[in-house]
Amino acid sequence: MADAITTEIIRHGLLAAAEEIARNLCRTAYNTVVYEIHDYGIGIHDLNGDVVADAPGIAVFTRGNDAGIKHSMEFLGRDAMEPGDIFLINYPYWSSAHTLDPLVFAPIHIGEELIGFASCRVHVTDLHQKDPGYVLDSTDRSQEGLVLPAAKLYRRGVKNDDVFNIIRFNSRMPKNTIGDIQAQVSACVTGVRRTQELADKYGVETLTEAMVTINDHGEKLARLALEKLPKGTWRAVDFVDDDGINKDDLIKLQCTVTITDDEMVVDWTGSAENVEGPINLPLGQTEAVSSLIFKSLTTPDSPVVAGNFAPLRVVTVPGSVMHAVPPMPTFTLWTGLLAGEVIVKALAQGMPELVPASSGGDVCSMMGLGVNPRTGDPWQEATNEAVGFGGTATRDGEDGIMHLSEPGCRNNPVEVLEAKSSMIIDHYGYRPDTGGAGKFRGGVGVSRAYRFTAPAIGICLVYKTKTAPWSIASGGEGKPNRIVLNPGTPDEIVQGGSYNKLTTGDVLVNATGGGGGYGNARERDPLAVARDVKNGFVSAESAHTDYGVVVTHDFAVDHDATDRLRAD
Repeated sequence: MADAITTEIIRHGLLAAAEEIARNLCRTAYNTVVYEIHDYGIGIHDLNGDVVADAPGIAVFTRGNDAGIKHSMEFLGRDAMEPGDIFLINYPYWSSAHTLDPLVFAPIHIGEELIGFASCRVHVTDLHQKDPGYVLDSTDRSQEGLVLPAAKLYRRGVKNDDVFNIIRFNSRMPKNTIGDIQAQVSACVTGVRRTQELADKYGVETLTEAMVTINDHGEKLARLALEKLPKGTWRAVDFVDDDGINKDDLIKLQCTVTITDDEMVVDWTGSAENVEGPINLPLGQTEAVSSLIFKSLTTPDSPVVAGNFAPLRVVTVPGSVMHAVPPMPTFTLWTGLLAGEVIVKALAQGMPELVPASSGGDVCSMMGLGVNPRTGDPWQEATNEAVGFGGTATRDGEDGIMHLSEPGCRNNPVEVLEAKSSMIIDHYGYRPDTGGAGKFRGGVGVSRAYRFTAPAIGICLVYKTKTAPWSIASGGEGKPNRIVLNPGTPDEIVQGGSYNKLTTGDVLVNATGGGGGYGNARERDPLAVARDVKNGFVSAESAHTDYGVVVTHDFAVDHDATDRLRAD
């Protein structure tokens, strides 16, 4: 039996293995979305597929990896998983993501005994989905690309060329796609090797017992934290802009959260059903985003383990936008990025002092693809944009950081985008007055302008532009996200999620939203308002109108004028 000290050493050994998987992946991937943005989910799992160690990337991927491994075991049986095998699954309803987010995983054996799994999920470039880059308007899973239901990439360590050839001949960019999948393979092999080394050092029985103890301890931490949370039931509603087909119809997300001494229930009953477009979520991703919020409330300071989520129960209606069933389209997974803040909105009714107001509410991705006139080669590049975070009971929201659904991710540097594409960044900076006013203001969003120097496709993945980021305790709403094509010209178009065929000289501006404010803006410290004006986060006009503060030209506070204005 593993003693406490040995278990802790093994836990850190598994965490180090997961981090090495991530570093291996970033060194070998072809796609900047992987090695610059960290669009990946990585895990070491026990015999049942439950994660015992992960490396931060896209938070909703890691728990989805659990689901993909478990579905694969149900589909193939454990006996089909042999030493040296490596599997790929991208069937959305099992893998918990769309077809371009394939999960690659490798069983970990000691001799012939299966003891666990290593997993790696990334976003690959192309698997013959109906549109290059991203699909925004599919109405059926069959339009969303090649599907591999737990296919063996390697059999007992030998490459399965049949599967690789199928992938190669079903990709518009086979070099990059195969390269990224092989990077996943290499990453998983690293995880297998490092876990086997732990078994060699401490013994198989000690390692497997430590995995059980790690998850048991993770559950105990979550239950202790759950006991301290307010108890009750709260409900919230928010909306996705549209489903990609019916552009004028908001898509309802309804969440009812119940907290008792024993569990937290996240019930998505009441969310939109029979959604035609591809914003439907596989159940695994709905569970994952619900898990992300639960962990942020209960065990935010410890690494992810499956035991953390034992007190969480997720309820969905099959066939709804939060529980896709075949053949419902699932390609545009933005519902999963927006849904977390619907849970937070419900919680804010019962524990406003523990949660922030809404952020800008979206990942705000922009993807471009075309042929680079400098090289003649096809290119495809993307980046996620920062948003403002919501104010809290004790502090302002952060300005311009990655959305809460992707806390381990980064955006793509300007230099990388310009070097690898036919895009030039005309401007990039904070977006003043987008944070909601409040005693503690919301953080501001950012604005980035992409000018295209050759014909290309510009895909805007922004699905919260029609509703404003919500506030808490009488704070002001944040300004929503917006996409502007060719601003200031007769051809200007304001839009959200969109697939744009662009000509030379076209400009796309990705302007992200600010967070909601917390508390009465007239109670904000006037010196803090003046500092915001000086730093360019708040305009002098907003300081006067929203905060009741008169800021002079040298960024000082006119206290007498401010007192009169606030008295009025």
